[in-house]
Amino acid sequence: MVLAVCVVMTALSRGAGETFSVFLLPLSAHFDWERASVASVYSVYMVSIGFGSLLAGMTFDRLGARFNYLFGTLILAASYSVAGKLGQLWQFYLVLGVGGGLGASMIGLVPTQSLLSRWYDKRLSAALSVGYASQGLGTLMLVPLLQFYIEKSGWQHAYQYMGWIFIGVFVLILVLPWRVISAGAADNPRKTRDGKAVGGMSLRQAVRTRAFWGFFGIFGATAVGIFGISLQSVAYLIDQGYTELEAAFAFGTVGMLSFVGMVLTGVAAEFWPKHIVASFSYTLSLAGIAALALLQIQVNPVLLMVYILGLGLSSGARGPIITTLMAEFFAGRGLASIYGAANIGQGLGAALGAFGAGLLYDLTGNYNAGFLFCACSLIVGLLLFWIVPEIRHAAMAQLADKNSSE
Repeated sequence: MVLAVCVVMTALSRGAGETFSVFLLPLSAHFDWERASVASVYSVYMVSIGFGSLLAGMTFDRLGARFNYLFGTLILAASYSVAGKLGQLWQFYLVLGVGGGLGASMIGLVPTQSLLSRWYDKRLSAALSVGYASQGLGTLMLVPLLQFYIEKSGWQHAYQYMGWIFIGVFVLILVLPWRVISAGAADNPRKTRDGKAVGGMSLRQAVRTRAFWGFFGIFGATAVGIFGISLQSVAYLIDQGYTELEAAFAFGTVGMLSFVGMVLTGVAAEFWPKHIVASFSYTLSLAGIAALALLQIQVNPVLLMVYILGLGLSSGARGPIITTLMAEFFAGRGLASIYGAANIGQGLGAALGAFGAGLLYDLTGNYNAGFLFCACSLIVGLLLFWIVPEIRHAAMAQLADKNSSE
């Protein structure tokens, strides 16, 4: 039940944010705004997710999961219900950027990682991979659905439909048995007392370690590459001659495959060193970006398939690896806050990637500089898995401990 709750809430959290990719062109056309201006709303959203993740971690450690989920869904219901009535760019910054980002962080990966680490021990990596993979499920469900509503009723009504979804979720959260959910498994070594974790490092202690900043850097560099590509993907495919629905479906398929990719990555990380598995995942991402860029030369279904498979099987796949390592390295009373603080790196990286790719398009008139920018950022993320000793050694040590116990 706990895993199911985490899957649904994480899917809604990520899926709602990713729908902005299908609003990018309608908003640009309706308000006659430049691409970078519209993309900057998503950048504000991702910065808000980053800093909101810290807030989500602190409230989770102090007030528990129920507060996080109720507060987050309430903000999202209010934000999306009024989004269709906005008319100024600063209003989109405030409502969708700040409100949407804060709400998504409260119900997203921070509570998911913290709750699952209380219920799973030996198979934590696999459980977290399922939780992470639900992000792709949310993208697959919501992106084509919102594209359909935009074509049918316009972008204003599409946002209203999103608001209704979160109102329904808010009501369902009220009836869940949160005392049981928050307690964790009785035999899990990550102990709780009255639904709160005990022992381990505090956030203040964690930020003094090299490992924390290594995780922060991996989150940030990877987010620059992935989010810089994802926000522009639908518009790019339309520019190459695909219809709006075909482009949205291709993007949604990437989201669906990310579900598969994250699960496979989590399982692989149970048997092979995590930094090796992460390196393979980064290679898939780079291959997907290369195939996307080559579509400019020739619109080829094989290249489209390489893009879908490469980005689909790797987008977010590093997440379960990072969170598993962090759950072991920082287990205890400050885990949610520490994870939330590290997620600031992801928020800042995603904001930089989204805005940077949009700005490079406006400056150059094409996507090539953005593709190169995103690819270089992914290479930085890959290298951090190898050059930060604590992360590389922890990845090896976890596998050794698992093998010896078996």
